[in-house]
Amino acid sequence: MGKRGSLLRSWLPFVGLITVFIAILIIGYQPEARNYPKYIASSPAPTGVKAIYTFLQEKKNAKEWVHQPKVLPKSAQGQLLIMVEPLNISKTAEMEQYEEFMEAGNSILLLSHIPDGFFALKTSAVKPVEKPNLLEDEEKNTYKVNVNLPNRLIPSKKDKILLNDKEGAVAIQREVGKGKLYVLVAPELITNSEVLKEDNLAVFLKIVNDADPSAVLFDEYVHGERSVLSGVLVYPKWFLLLILQGTIAAAIFLWLKGKRFGPVYAPREEYVRFSDEGIQALAAWYIRGRRYGDSIKIQADYTKQLLQEKWRIPYSTPWIDAAEYLERKWTVKSAEEIKEFSQGLSAVLAKDGLNKQEYLLWSRLLDDLRIEVEKG
Repeated sequence: MGKRGSLLRSWLPFVGLITVFIAILIIGYQPEARNYPKYIASSPAPTGVKAIYTFLQEKKNAKEWVHQPKVLPKSAQGQLLIMVEPLNISKTAEMEQYEEFMEAGNSILLLSHIPDGFFALKTSAVKPVEKPNLLEDEEKNTYKVNVNLPNRLIPSKKDKILLNDKEGAVAIQREVGKGKLYVLVAPELITNSEVLKEDNLAVFLKIVNDADPSAVLFDEYVHGERSVLSGVLVYPKWFLLLILQGTIAAAIFLWLKGKRFGPVYAPREEYVRFSDEGIQALAAWYIRGRRYGDSIKIQADYTKQLLQEKWRIPYSTPWIDAAEYLERKWTVKSAEEIKEFSQGLSAVLAKDGLNKQEYLLWSRLLDDLRIEVEKG
């Protein structure tokens, strides 16, 4: 105890220094402005899309989707997955999983300046257009937008052009199995700083209404898979330092208290006796050498010793004459069975050799008698 106490006192200056250091950090801490990536559903920054996400939460019960596409709920139909300027998805398997999601009866709305590489889409660059730009839908309705449109979509024969201008297609729709793919080359339309300008919101809602979704998912997996570390870094540095040093202090406290970690191993001699191993080795030797007769004689001799100790049957009594003594104590057997046992065992012990079947039979019968004797 004295040694632990002196060790604890030696740590006190260190603990005091840590406490002072934490106090300085807390007093001098100033929260830093958080930098949000572009087009994130939870981002209130000008380049985020939290405004439209909150709007769709109220209207369509929108949710964030942060998982891999292979676990998208394909059993439900009529869902709309919104992908805003995704990072390059190079995995062919993931693209196929998104296509399976649409083939099951769901839709995807892809907003990207350059969607080439996604779903076999192609674009062409155009000369800068004077803002605001005027878009036209298939019903000749016009929409004024004030965002960058550096590319135009190259639609295939099966694509339906939803919005276009004099330079080409700005938004298209494509049938994919039972579902649909919507593409819009103007992701800036729905950013927090632009969504309420001109007709930007009307253009976006036109596509959403065309999909008529039962539920809306904002795909955040395409912006980089969330990790444990990114979740931890949300907390302030002083708080993380406090947690770290608290963990160290707890480990030191447990160590000083003599706590042990890991499994407890019992010494081998506590659960294995040499005599047990010796018996097993001897039994194996008798079996391998086919010394069945010798083994039966040893078992019978040992049982006789037990009979003398427990049931007071003289050790010198031959097995053939022991029946009348056994009848008084071996109550689970009938007199006839006991007589057959005595005569049979006498005959077996008189034989020069036994086969394995005879050995197993009489070894079992002797075990039955030994168990009854040991019960008392």
